[in-house]
Amino acid sequence: MVDAGGVYDVAIVGAGPAGSAAALAAARTGAAVLLLDRDTFPRDKACGDGIAQQGLDVLAGLGVTGLTDGFAPIRSLRLTGPGGAHAAGRLPEPAYVIPRAVFDARLVAAAVRAGATFRQHTVRGIAVRADGVDLGDGLAARVVIGADGANSTVRRTLGLPRNPPDRLAVAIRAYAPDALPPRPASSGQDSPDVAGPEQRIVMTGRRSPAYAWSFPIGDGRRNVGYGELVSGGPLSRAHLLERMHDLLGDTAAAELSGARAHHLPLSTWRPRPGHGRLLLAGDALSLINPFTGEGIFYAVLSGALAGRAAVSPGGPAAGHAYTVALRRRLARHLRHTGVIARLTAQPWVVDAGLRAAARHRHVFDGFVGLGLGDGLLTTHMLTSVAAAALRRT
Repeated sequence: MVDAGGVYDVAIVGAGPAGSAAALAAARTGAAVLLLDRDTFPRDKACGDGIAQQGLDVLAGLGVTGLTDGFAPIRSLRLTGPGGAHAAGRLPEPAYVIPRAVFDARLVAAAVRAGATFRQHTVRGIAVRADGVDLGDGLAARVVIGADGANSTVRRTLGLPRNPPDRLAVAIRAYAPDALPPRPASSGQDSPDVAGPEQRIVMTGRRSPAYAWSFPIGDGRRNVGYGELVSGGPLSRAHLLERMHDLLGDTAAAELSGARAHHLPLSTWRPRPGHGRLLLAGDALSLINPFTGEGIFYAVLSGALAGRAAVSPGGPAAGHAYTVALRRRLARHLRHTGVIARLTAQPWVVDAGLRAAARHRHVFDGFVGLGLGDGLLTTHMLTSVAAAALRRT
């Protein structure tokens, strides 16, 4: 219950995956949790809509069920490199493509069922006191979690700058008809494993690293898009769509809907996660994988850790506890994705990696783990990629 002064134990700004995961983690302890968002739900959110099993596992640990109801698993991934190298195979675990209008609304509903209070409210400023945090309009909490995206108000309150252009990407997302039949099985690794619906990513050496994607939803539509670093030059809507059409090759004549651009603050430029009574999670913490642009797994994981720290130890000790917990859980993985991001800025490295992935199952699975979850680089992977590069030379 909220105390006599109307102060919540935890207030969360932003009800996307990071915010809802934080609300779930905190509410499950019996804490008084306020979940705020400027929008009502369901609402659209520009995103690739890809949901990997690793993120679903985090949410299952918070007691969430039914998130994927009505959506079929996608078991295959096909990658094309800047120089034309290909790798395709069965995903180690199935993925899902669930529009964020559906996925986020289900998460908010789960947080409310767990005991959180949802309120549509725009937070315009935050003031930290000795005993709590004021959010304006009579709202206050002992700890506040900023899960309010790439343009986070909580992050600005802390005086933290946005990511610089070389650590910030822009992507455009749209929905296109998906009338293509399932791919037939073929021989080799590109095989019965990759028959049926598949996620497709096509990379380019122009303004590298950059890529286009096509992810089937299963309802007659697919999520399509293209993204690249802001530092590459002017990024108009027309430019982003043109590059998407060029790379995918089957969207120029399609009737697109819902085309929206969004920023992706990459994890290679992260502020400190915890600042006393103020914590940052998800995109507000620049937790976007620089290798793939994926952020849902990072969002729900960081949200869950922030929600727990906000309750125990809570108060001004929450920030340090959260920083330590997130470091223990992700620090090594984030270092490895930073290495991958630097290496894949060279198109020939990407193609060597895909040739190795096409040849070796452990490389394919390793790249999927690095890009969609908390996987690590291994010496075996690096050796295989180096051998593929030498064979090409």
